[in-house]
This record gives sequence, structure tokens and C-alpha cells, in this order.
Amino acid sequence: MAVKEVLLLAVTRMLGGVCVAGMTAEPDPVTRLRWVRPVRDYGHILLGDITTAEGQLLQPFDVVEFSLLRPQPDPPHSEDWITDFRQRPKVVRRLQGERRSHFLRTYQDTDPDQVLRNHERSLCLFQPQWIKGCFRLDAYSGKFDARLSFGLDGQRYLGSHAKGGLSVTDLRWRALGRSWLPPDGGWVDFDMGDLEVRFGIQEVYLSAGLTRSHQGGYWCIVIGVHTVPDYQVVVDRDNL
Repeated sequence: MAVKEVLLLAVTRMLGGVCVAGMTAEPDPVTRLRWVRPVRDYGHILLGDITTAEGQLLQPFDVVEFSLLRPQPDPPHSEDWITDFRQRPKVVRRLQGERRSHFLRTYQDTDPDQVLRNHERSLCLFQPQWIKGCFRLDAYSGKFDARLSFGLDGQRYLGSHAKGGLSVTDLRWRALGRSWLPPDGGWVDFDMGDLEVRFGIQEVYLSAGLTRSHQGGYWCIVIGVHTVPDYQVVVDRDNL
């Protein structure tokens, strides 16, 4: 068993639980630093597994000690590591301010097509040329949806046109969307200009990942929305 520090770049919802992923300090020729996705030997990670002894939910840019037991690559999810979750996670420090901005500008993926188009691996970090997105809350069912489309290296990643883009599973970003919408439901469409006017956001970086196999394929989703400057929001555990 090796205790490793992992800089989280994704804290997300998934069917049946949650998921976390981030980078270690180990260098990588393509991703610059080595990605890992802590997973259980059996079953899903739950909210309690990513809650500290002080009751704080883990969030992106926490540097967290994980007991990584062994790699368990499940192509294209080559980053999976079986992890011991019997003890509460420990946050050893947090990247904030200029250190956080410097990290985002420095450690972007050199070949995100390996994830986004070729499905050779499943995690990457990059700065898109543009983004468009939406938040939607159905008043009748209570269903909330967060979506993004983006451009990168001349390619357009539009996801489902009918649904408004690729699914966003980032807990903080989804909480931001809920705070933007009225509690009785509604929707909002936005682009970079709207984010700058409303929140002062000047730069956006995305962590993207691949779903597990579904209907014989893998689907790209946005697992982290990282902005400069950062935004402040509170995640409601009952409304992820």
C-alpha cells in the first residue's frame, strides 16, 4: 500500500455514487503529471468516502492523501487505482489563487484527442477556445441538468444537440447552476461573455473524462469546470 498525494481535478456525481480523479506529482510525457482515479475493489464510492473527519466534502484543488493499493486499468480507463477508503480522506493542503491559476496554465494535456476522439485513455485537462452551456431545472420532476459544448484545436464538441451539449457531472459547477436558477425551475443558456458579466470569470479550463461502457461505447463528459478567478458555491449533498 502506498499513500500518495493527489491533487483533485474532478469531484463528480455518477449513477449510484460519486467519483474523484486527479494528478499525482509523477511526471508524464503526455499529461505532464500522472492521472489517477481512486476506485473501490467492489461497488461505488459514496459521499462518506470523500468527506473528511471534519465533515468537509472534498473538492477540486484539494491535495488529498489516498491509500492507493494497486493499479487496476480497465481500458480505456487506464488511470484506475484500487484504493483503501476505510479511513476518512485527509486534505494536506489546497491550491488557491495564483498557484491554482499557474497549475491550470502549466499542466494541460499535450494530446487530449487520445481521450476526446480516440478513447485511448479516459482523463484529460485542457483550455477550450470557446464554451457554451446551459442549466435546466424541471419544476415538475425536480430533474436538474448541466451541459457544455466547447471548441478545441479546430474541433467542435457539441454532445447532444437536443439536450444542449455534453453532460457536466462536476458537483461544484452543478451547484453553481442551481444557485443561478429560481428554485421553482427554469433554464439559462450562457457563453463566456455571460460568465464574465455574472461571475467575473475570465478563463475556463475543463477536465474531461469517458463514461464506463454504455450501449457498446464510451461517452465524453465534463468532470471538472475550473475557472480563473475561481467561483464560490456551497454543494448541497441532497441535490447533486
